[in-house]
Amino acid sequence: MAASVFKAALLSRFNFPSSKYWFQVNMNTLTLVAVFALGVMFTCIVSIMTLYIQKEISFMEVDRTKEDLIANRRKILEKSQKFVMVPGESQLSVGDTELSVDPAAYLSPAAETSKKKNKDANTLEALGALHAAVEMQKSGKHSKALKLFSHALALDPEHPDILNHYGEFLEETERNLLDADYHYSRALTFSPNHMRALENHQRTSPIVDELDNSLLKRIDQKRDDLLNTPDSSSGLRRIKKEAYFQYIYHTLGIEGNTMTLAQTRTIVETRMAVGGKSIMEHNEVLGLDAALKYINSTLVHRIGAITFEDILEIHRRVLGFVDLFEGGRLRSTQVFVGNHIPPGPSEVQLLMKDFVRWLNSAESLSQHPIRFAALAHYKLVYIHPFSDGNGRTSRLLMNLILMQSGYPPVIIRKQDRAKYYDYLQQANEGDVRPFIRFIAHCAEQTLDVYLWATTEHRTSIAELAQEDDGKTIIVDQQNCCMGG
Repeated sequence: MAASVFKAALLSRFNFPSSKYWFQVNMNTLTLVAVFALGVMFTCIVSIMTLYIQKEISFMEVDRTKEDLIANRRKILEKSQKFVMVPGESQLSVGDTELSVDPAAYLSPAAETSKKKNKDANTLEALGALHAAVEMQKSGKHSKALKLFSHALALDPEHPDILNHYGEFLEETERNLLDADYHYSRALTFSPNHMRALENHQRTSPIVDELDNSLLKRIDQKRDDLLNTPDSSSGLRRIKKEAYFQYIYHTLGIEGNTMTLAQTRTIVETRMAVGGKSIMEHNEVLGLDAALKYINSTLVHRIGAITFEDILEIHRRVLGFVDLFEGGRLRSTQVFVGNHIPPGPSEVQLLMKDFVRWLNSAESLSQHPIRFAALAHYKLVYIHPFSDGNGRTSRLLMNLILMQSGYPPVIIRKQDRAKYYDYLQQANEGDVRPFIRFIAHCAEQTLDVYLWATTEHRTSIAELAQEDDGKTIIVDQQNCCMGG
């Protein structure tokens, strides 16, 4: 009782609320505090997420910038490769895996400025020489005009005006329509909208095509005449045997092999070493001999498509005595050859598949065999699928196509090496017709020598043994030094 009275008095004195009321008041306060705390936490989380997202966006923009730079660099490389020229003999030489770096790529800004000034000065001097050449041409002084045109081209070989004027000079004065059309075409390579060059090219191109077709028809007639020669002809047998040795000698000579014709013949016939020559040069002779025998005994008379494996097998034999590991294998590293950058190793497999597809397409097979063979030669050289032996393999593939069409295989003579690379360079600059024309002339020369040697009153083919007499061919017959 007393306790109850004391409690009542205490509550009355200090005015304490009832327990229920006190609980309700404190719950409202706790709710407000909790809401405030949650708001603060949410604000912090949002701020942190905002900072994180901004940082990620920044990284993405940097990555996108890098990707754009990489894409632009690839476009530049693709463009540089589009009209790059095939360099000289190093393009297909035995040592073509060596790194060759263009010092211009590492020039300082000052050196670049100096180089540009020199180029501008050369262009001004070239245009001055061009103006003088045109005046000399008008005055009838053609000899002086020719020298001035040559000087202008040496100073600036890519200037479209110089190329076009020189083409007009060749057409009007020298009556050289083929070279004139080539210079018109070259001018359009560097300046596609050059109206005067375009008009000239449109006028001369059909005439040049007619000339090329006439050449091919003449070659076809000579091929038919040779096919009418009986296999029993002693002259035919002798020239096939002699020509076989000369093919090996000349095609290796293009690559830098220093074997003489007599030494090449000795190695092929006896398998004996000759003095004063490296093991590498001996093995190159043996490898090419093996590749020729494989083509003649396996591929020439086979009906069907030329396959990717056929090309690898040819290459495997070309390098069979030189490099067993690389023979028959696509290259796995990037190579740099002069100013030419071949496709990367990751691209070679796909490019070769496309090449083989083109090789067996109806479009390709419907072309004249000489044009088809020359294009196959050029395309394979340009892809550069192997670390070594690309030139030898390309020439063997070209001759395989020709032999399947009834032509004797042609040879590119050692002394014509400069012309060979010049025409490959022209093809790489956009006009493959001069290279096709060069191969056609080689084919006609081969047929002329075959027909000369099979004439009944010819009792000797001694002239063919001369290295520089201009009469060299190779064998396509299975029972003469080709495993038959």
